[in-house]
Amino acid sequence: MDRPTATSATARDVIIEVVRNMREGLEPLHYSTLPPAIFHVYLHPEDMDRLRGIVPRIIDEAKRALDAERESLNRGGLAERFKLARRTDPKVEAPEGGWQIRILENTDDDVERGDIVIYSELALPAKGDLSAGSMTKRIATRRMGGVESAPQTTYRPVEPPPEESSAAAYATLEYEDDGGRRVYRMTKDQIVVGRGGRDYWTDLKLNTLPDVSREHFRLRRDAESGKFFLKDLSRLGTTINGEPAPSSVEFVEGEKRDRNLEAPVPDEARIGLAGVIFLEFRNTAHG
Repeated sequence: MDRPTATSATARDVIIEVVRNMREGLEPLHYSTLPPAIFHVYLHPEDMDRLRGIVPRIIDEAKRALDAERESLNRGGLAERFKLARRTDPKVEAPEGGWQIRILENTDDDVERGDIVIYSELALPAKGDLSAGSMTKRIATRRMGGVESAPQTTYRPVEPPPEESSAAAYATLEYEDDGGRRVYRMTKDQIVVGRGGRDYWTDLKLNTLPDVSREHFRLRRDAESGKFFLKDLSRLGTTINGEPAPSSVEFVEGEKRDRNLEAPVPDEARIGLAGVIFLEFRNTAHG
């Protein structure tokens, strides 16, 4: 079904959506309620260009609106304020370190003007064993074409990487995304890495923020030499041991073209995707 005709997202729309995301993501404990504290806001490139000059002002007013919403939630109803009824919900705490808000350009190809996508994060104690690490709660809210969607919540436990044999693999890629710590074993000569999607095939699908492109890079093994080469297909870039890989894509009159540029990958390397997620690569034949 076609979406409604898109209209531009306003600064006020962004602030309202940030507050809604906070409200949808509250986590009640016994004596207190924890709010999301870190917000990643993604806007259509045209909306981002139009609002870029006032982004610091939007962030400042969004923080003020979050404070006001927290105070409003803590005041309760009239009956509670006049002590005619007992408060049942624990108060919402101010986040340690304050609110953290980033407003970014949405690099997905299927977004429209007016779309606002927000991912927020809340650190929680690990269940059952506080010494085992932490658990992150991520709340996603979307305003697509002016229509709000129901929030989606995911939990990411922090766990040690699984022990896997790599004897039959050409290379291994160890990483942590929203699904936890993982090891991918590369058993063919070329793979595609990215967030994937309905029209995007990926061998290694990453569950992470939209900064990472749906098809972020391709990793190729040269069968004769056993060496590896990386082709960056992203909008926000890929690094190899901290050095930017050359972009293999260019946009000509709105059309995406592949320039077929590759960068060599050392036998052991840290591959960064848009500065958001990092893969520890190891050539198991030469490493």
